[in-house]
Order: sequence, then structure tokens, then C-alpha cells
Amino acid sequence: MASNTPAPASPFETDVFGDETPERAWEEWNPTEDSVRPVRGRHRVMKQRGGLARSSTVLGVGVIAAVGAGGMATAQNKPPVSISLPDSIADNLPDAKSLPGVGSFMSDDKEADTGDTGPLTTMSIATDSRAGTQDASGAGEALRARILQQAEQQQSEAEAEAKAAAEKLAAEKAAAEAAKQQTAAEAAKKKAEAEAAAKAEAARLAELAKSYALPTSSYTITSTFGEAGSMWSSGYHTGLDFAAPSGTPVKAVHSGTVKSAGWSGSYGYRTVLELDDGTEVWYCHQSSMSVSVGQKVSTGETIGRVGATGNVTGPHLHLEVHTPGGSGVDPMTWLRDKGLTV
Repeated sequence: MASNTPAPASPFETDVFGDETPERAWEEWNPTEDSVRPVRGRHRVMKQRGGLARSSTVLGVGVIAAVGAGGMATAQNKPPVSISLPDSIADNLPDAKSLPGVGSFMSDDKEADTGDTGPLTTMSIATDSRAGTQDASGAGEALRARILQQAEQQQSEAEAEAKAAAEKLAAEKAAAEAAKQQTAAEAAKKKAEAEAAAKAEAARLAELAKSYALPTSSYTITSTFGEAGSMWSSGYHTGLDFAAPSGTPVKAVHSGTVKSAGWSGSYGYRTVLELDDGTEVWYCHQSSMSVSVGQKVSTGETIGRVGATGNVTGPHLHLEVHTPGGSGVDPMTWLRDKGLTV
């Protein structure tokens, strides 16, 4: 702004030698394109239209960039200082629109800009900064929430897999334990059944033994069934020999009927006792017989005496057992099956 009143000179303005400083000569300022080039830095000034008001906005942004927020705050606390120019200088100032690079800021073109044409102020810069920070913060929070959700999902899946594996292992252990218990139970059952069967068999044999008796006493087994030798006409021994002193009583092993009693060649004196089931028991080499044909005898009843008649080498009882079909069987096995101990 031009003023006709010259600025007052300082009363203390002197040169170094104490003389008053001569009046300073003013030179005409001709701005060039380089001198008016916009300042480029952190505060970017957008191209605006709309006259002198917007060029002052540019100047304000440049001042903010130069002195900083602290300088602005300090300047606000000081009283304003009026600046005036002599009329000779103000009259010689060129038109602002004719200055290179400045006329574009002071254009009277009222055409609406397609971009943001509002004045760039510290408030708008702060608002844009906060909006950008909020957008970045919102995006960061969304990303963080998504990562946490994925981590929780993975954790849940891992826990579910671990739980399923633990349940499977527990089920396998339970199945193995159940199978083990079942096996033990089956073994115990089989053992109990075997013990019960053995007990029942023992009871049966004990009851059966009451109806069966050994053919003699005070004996020694000298020959068994099936032994080979030239002493026997068949080439092998067909009975069981009870060696005992001559005259030792010979008893009926079971109740039955006397089928034959007399001399029988190499068998000497022989008694054949037929049991109720058709089995025949032969008593051979007796020294004497005390029963007759057709006579019924009971278990343990004396039917003769041990002797050495027939083809023998010494006194003994030769005992043979024949099935109802006539086949000879091992007398020792047959007697044991009846519960007797030979």
C-alpha cells in the first residue's frame, strides 16, 4: 500500500564515524521469472485462480514454511508494525499482472477449476492430514482385525485337531483295554469251565470207581499191552500182567455174568466175565477158580486165585479186555478210564 507520508528517519542513524548517514538511494525493482518462481518444498501450493486474495494465500504459505509454527506463534504475540513506501517508489511499481509468473495468480478468469479451488490454509492441511491418518489407522485396524481373526481360526482348528486326536487316542486305548479285559474274561471263563469239567470228571470217576475195582492187590506190573516178544504166539503181548504171589485173590472188576470158566491152553485156567455193556474181561493163569458159568458176581467179589498155569515164567494174573465186537484194548487205559489208579 502506497503512502504520501515518508517514513520517519531514525534519529540515531549515523555512520561509523559519527556522521549522519546520507539518504539511501532507491533503485527500481524489476522482478524476473526466476525471482518470482514459486517456492517448492514440503508445503505444496496448488494452482489457483481468483485474483489477489489467492496470491496472498500463497504468500502466507511461504511465510509459514519459512518461519515455522513456532515463529508464527511468536509473531502473534507482538504488536503490528506499519510499513510504508515513499510515493516516488509506489508510483514506479509495475503492474502485478505484468510480472512473469505472477499474473497467473492474479487472473480474473472466473472459470471454475475442476479440482479443489479453495484456499490452502493450515486448517485444511491439518484436516487433510488427520483424514489421511484416520484412513491409515482404519486400514491398519481392519488389517489387524483380519490377522487376529485368521490367527483365532487357526488356533481353533489346531485345538479341534488336537481334541480329535486325543479323543481318537482315548477311544483306541479304551478299545484295547476292553479287548484286553474281554480276553482275560474269556480266559478266566475257559479256565473256570476247564476246572468245572475236570471237577465233574473227577466226581464221575469217583462215582464210577465205586462200581469198579482192581483185579488184585500186592502186585507189580511186569508186562504191558502191545509189547513185542517171541514168548507170545501173536508176536506181541495182548494183555496186562499183575505179578503177585500164588494164591493172591482175583476179584471181579465190575458186576457181571460169568461167561466161561475153565482150562484154555496157553492161558491156563481162565475165567471170562461179561459186563452189562457186553465188554468181556479175561482172568488167565489162575491157580484155582471159585465161580461157574452163568453165575452173577458183583464188583470186588473173589472169583479165583493168582497162579502160574499155562504158558508162564512165574505166578501172575494175565488180564485182557475185549470190546463187545471182540477187539482187544489196553487194559491199563480201560481201568484208568473207570477211575482206577493202576
